[in-house]
Amino acid sequence: MVNRLRESSSDYLRQHAHQAVDWWEWGAEALASAVELDRPILLSVGYASCHWCHVMSHESFDDPAVAGFINDHFVAIKVDRQQHPDVDAVYMTATQAMNGGAGGWPMTAFLTPTGEPFFTGTYFPPEPQGGQPSFRQVLEAMADAWHSRRDKVSASAAYIVASLSAHETPQTDSAPDLRKAVDDIESAFDLIHGGFGRQPKFPAPTLLDALLVKGDPRTLELAQRTLEAMARGGIHDQVGGGFHRYAVDPGWVVPHFEKMLYDNALLLGTYVRGWRRTADHDSGLRALLERTAYGIVEWLEREMVDDHGAFISGLDADSCDIRGAVHEGIFYLWNPELLDDALGPELGEWAAETFHVTRGGTFEDGLSTLQLRGRPDFAKLDEVSRVLLEERATRFRPGADNLVVAAWNGWMISSLVTGALIFNEKGWLELALRAAEHLVAVHLGDGDLRRSSRDGVAGPGTGIAEDFGAVAEAFALLAGATGDAGWLRRAEALVDRGVELFAHPDGGFYDAADTGLFDRPRSLTDNVTPSGTSAMVAALRLVGLLAERLDLIERADAAARTTWSAVAETPRFAGAALADLLISDEARRGLKPAVAVVVSDDPFDELARAAWRLAPAGSAILTAPAGAEGWGTHLEHRDRHAVYVCRGTVCFDPVTDYNELKTPLWTRA
Repeated sequence: MVNRLRESSSDYLRQHAHQAVDWWEWGAEALASAVELDRPILLSVGYASCHWCHVMSHESFDDPAVAGFINDHFVAIKVDRQQHPDVDAVYMTATQAMNGGAGGWPMTAFLTPTGEPFFTGTYFPPEPQGGQPSFRQVLEAMADAWHSRRDKVSASAAYIVASLSAHETPQTDSAPDLRKAVDDIESAFDLIHGGFGRQPKFPAPTLLDALLVKGDPRTLELAQRTLEAMARGGIHDQVGGGFHRYAVDPGWVVPHFEKMLYDNALLLGTYVRGWRRTADHDSGLRALLERTAYGIVEWLEREMVDDHGAFISGLDADSCDIRGAVHEGIFYLWNPELLDDALGPELGEWAAETFHVTRGGTFEDGLSTLQLRGRPDFAKLDEVSRVLLEERATRFRPGADNLVVAAWNGWMISSLVTGALIFNEKGWLELALRAAEHLVAVHLGDGDLRRSSRDGVAGPGTGIAEDFGAVAEAFALLAGATGDAGWLRRAEALVDRGVELFAHPDGGFYDAADTGLFDRPRSLTDNVTPSGTSAMVAALRLVGLLAERLDLIERADAAARTTWSAVAETPRFAGAALADLLISDEARRGLKPAVAVVVSDDPFDELARAAWRLAPAGSAILTAPAGAEGWGTHLEHRDRHAVYVCRGTVCFDPVTDYNELKTPLWTRA
């Protein structure tokens, strides 16, 4: 048997390379093998830091008897959803449709040799439990159905495919009622704990960003209360910085302990913008939001940067205790005795009270997640956190997923650039530039954008819409921050190519290029990240402003209209589209997105930093020396140190004192 996974560019696939299952990677060769052998396909989809993927792998795929049965009756294909989100999206839609809306990872799907699904599920146990069959029973039933009732299986698969293909995204020509959308969001707000809905409780950074757009008291309170609650909760790594994926309870106390780059990339930008929107006199909240943003970057630098300067995908939820037994979250948990051992009795008692570490525990076995209570002395808190971080470093660490994903790096670059200029952190900009240079060297190395890489080697798949949008937006922000027009040219090439690859007849975008599957994924709502359409819209708008290309802005307008129905029906789950609509609404009220040109050879000039802090959402900021090339008319006749602000066709007098900059940026015209 050929071991096809050993040299994979995916850590998830490499985790299965030792197994006796004759795994294939997703691709034409695997599908051709199924047709040639006339066998159904067992499709198993997951990702490297997925807890239940690890469980099912150990319980079932490591079992030689199970592996032998799979090899005798199926063509087994293992898919990393982070490498092939298009494949994952198509079959997850089928899984949810066939299981009453339920889905998740691991995803287990049985397909005809030509790829049509006829049975789907998620995790299957090694023995029957709770009315659920064992994985071996499922395998035997699927093999028997294929051999003895193939006509019915094929007819069922054809019906499923036809049903899925017939689904069309509803469209409307009317812009949503934004007041009603905000009312709907507010009705789902958790008045006790912050956030939206009950449980599991997700951070929802795109929704929080939308609530920050206008800064009116009602939406600002919803965003600020949620940002504070998350920053204080167990979902936030109080010692090491960064956020876990979601909380399993309404109060943000117990997280699902994976730490993913995409969550933290988006949340970094949201916390920076939340800090920017918080009044100076609210010093306690400002300090908390700032500390949270800095903690994300410190965690990023410490644990998430590979040898090439790129950002890896995530960290597992699981790690070992001192006896070698694997537990979820054990790396992050404490009890009073552990705090005393690390800090001594006096500081240990203070830490237990500050972090709400109780004798009974807030998790399992008397252990607690760390939550931030009261208004602590931040200097003392930082010192205690430093000691606990050093102590925690002696524990067995969670495994890392070293896959580099283009979109997730793009979002992190964008947040780092924004944070660098707002907080005056030159190191953050350097961190962003190094990651961007990796994307250029590796992901754009063959002229098109690759979705993923590992150890400096590009993975197999072309990027999807979110990759093109997120990376283009990141490159455009870098261009504006550094004055290097080369980044803008790359951003232009990406959005032009994205429009070519993903254009939908209705003016919007598919999520992925046409790969020949029975369905082509398209979602206009956000998942935990912006939809592909929203990612493209954001990039088109920013690149259009900086490159002076009205065609790109008009293309963004057309695509944005396709999201209106999603905002009207489910505004909580269309935060990125809602933010775009709110910015457009402000433009209709006279506050068009600004183009602020700072004539300076210093990216961290005080005028530039003031522009980044003050500019309304949707604005474009360019800092470049007089006479810099590649910027069209932005620098024409602008040869003195000042900020030149234009909004639409209205330009204002140049500003040389940052105290006067708010007037041109916020005057409605």
